Amino acid sequence: MVDAGIPARVARQVVVVGASMAGLFAAAAAASTGNPVIVLERDVLPDTPRPRAGVPQGEQPHVFLFRGLLALEDLLPGSLQDFLDRGAVPFDTGDLPWLTQHGWLPVGQRAFEVLSMTRPLFEYTVRRRVEGLPEVQIREGCKVTSLRRGNRGWEVSVADGSPIMADLVIDASGRSSRLPIWLGDAGVAAAARVSEVDAHLGYASRMYADVPSDTTAAGVVIQQTPATLIGGMALRVEDERWLVTAVGCGEHRPPRSAAGFESFLERLPDPALVQLVRHAEPISDVAVHRQTSNRRHHYEQVPGWPDGLLVVGDALCAFNPIYGQGITVAACEAVVLRQALADGLAPGYARRLLRKFAATVSLPWAIATSEDLRYPTSKGHQALPQALFGQWARHLGRLAVHGNLRAYAALSSVYHLMGSPAMFFHPALVAAALQARVTGYGPAGPRPASIAALTPPPRPQPSTK
Repeated sequence: MVDAGIPARVARQVVVVGASMAGLFAAAAAASTGNPVIVLERDVLPDTPRPRAGVPQGEQPHVFLFRGLLALEDLLPGSLQDFLDRGAVPFDTGDLPWLTQHGWLPVGQRAFEVLSMTRPLFEYTVRRRVEGLPEVQIREGCKVTSLRRGNRGWEVSVADGSPIMADLVIDASGRSSRLPIWLGDAGVAAAARVSEVDAHLGYASRMYADVPSDTTAAGVVIQQTPATLIGGMALRVEDERWLVTAVGCGEHRPPRSAAGFESFLERLPDPALVQLVRHAEPISDVAVHRQTSNRRHHYEQVPGWPDGLLVVGDALCAFNPIYGQGITVAACEAVVLRQALADGLAPGYARRLLRKFAATVSLPWAIATSEDLRYPTSKGHQALPQALFGQWARHLGRLAVHGNLRAYAALSSVYHLMGSPAMFFHPALVAAALQARVTGYGPAGPRPASIAALTPPPRPQPSTK
C-alpha cells in the first residue's frame, strides 16, 4: 500500500514529471521543505535562452502578471534581479498603451511594476535557479512511459531506464499530460470531468530590431474584441528587441507568411503595430500557435484519489495564453504546495491539495472563459450570472476609458490577480455608473503620446487656392 501520509520534516523522494514552468516551481517548493527532487523532462534542454520543442508557445509573447512575479520571488528569492541582469525590461502597467473596444485606457497612472521578456529567457533563468538547489536533480531526455502504485510508493517508468521510486509524484507535463491513462494503470477507475472552452484563437508573432528610438512605450496592446475578431500587441523585450503579435479567431486567425502577417496588422483599428513593423527590421520568421483552448481537469472531484499523486500547471488547467494566466497560476499552486509540505501531510492530503489548487484556478478560469465565450467561434453559452458580471466589467472598462481611475484600478487589480472581483462593486463605482447613464460618459481619453513615434505625421494636403 502507498504510505498513508508524509510526516512533517521527514524527507521523502519527490518526482516531478516535466521541467515546464509549473514543474520547476513545484520542484522549488518541494526542495525548500527539505525533500530530494528528481525532475524528469523528455526534451533535451537548451543551454542558452532559446525555444524548445516541448514549449510550442515559446516564441509567442508572455505576460507575467504581478501576482505571479510575487509568488516566484517568494519561491526563489533573487529571481527578479536575475531577470533584470539578463536584460528583462521593467515597466509600470499603468504606462502601457491599451486600446479597448471603448477606446484607449488612461496612461501615466501607477499600477503594477512588471517585467517584459521572452518565454525562453524566463524559463532559462528559473531553471538555472532550480538547478542550483542542492536537493534538485533534473534529468533531461527522459520520457515517462507509465505510473504505477507499488508496495511502498509510486513506480515511475521511463524509456530506456530503470523505474524510479517516489513517495510523491507531481504531474507537470502540460497539455499533453497522459495522466488520464496512467490513472487507469494505477487502479483509479473513475475518470475526471473535463471542462473546455475553445474560441479557436490563433497567434502569429515575429521578432524585430531597430524600432524607432523615440518610441518611449514598453509596448502597445490593440485588444481583440467580439466586434473586431482581431487584435495584436507589441512588447519590448531583452536585447533591444520587440516581439510583435497578431491574434484572431476562426477564419480570422493570422497567417504564417511575412506578407500576410503585415497585411493582417493593417486591418487593426489602430495603425501603431503596422507602423512599428514598417519602421523596424524583422529578425525572425513568423511563428504561429493555435493550441489556445481553456481546458480544466476536475481531478479534485475524483473519488478515492490516492495520496502521493498531484497535478499542477497546464496538466490540471490550461488557459488561453492571451490572458497571461498560466505561469502565474502555476507559481501560486507551488506556494500552496510548499505550505502543505511544511505543515506535514496527513492521510487524504492529495485530494485536499487538489481542492486548494482548484480554488487557485477558479478566478482566472472564470475570467478567461467568460471572455472567450463571447466570441462567435466558441461553443457554449455563459451562465446568466457570468454574463451579467462580464457585462458589468465591460461597463467599468468604459468608465475607465472615460477617465474613472477607480474603475481602472479595480480592473487592473483583478486582471493581475491582486484583488477580489468584489472591488467591482464599490459604492463609488456603482454611483459613477448610474451617473454616466444619466449624464453621459464625457470625453474619452486621447491616444497615448508615447506611441506617436510609431505613426508618421499626415501628409500635407495640396492647397485648394
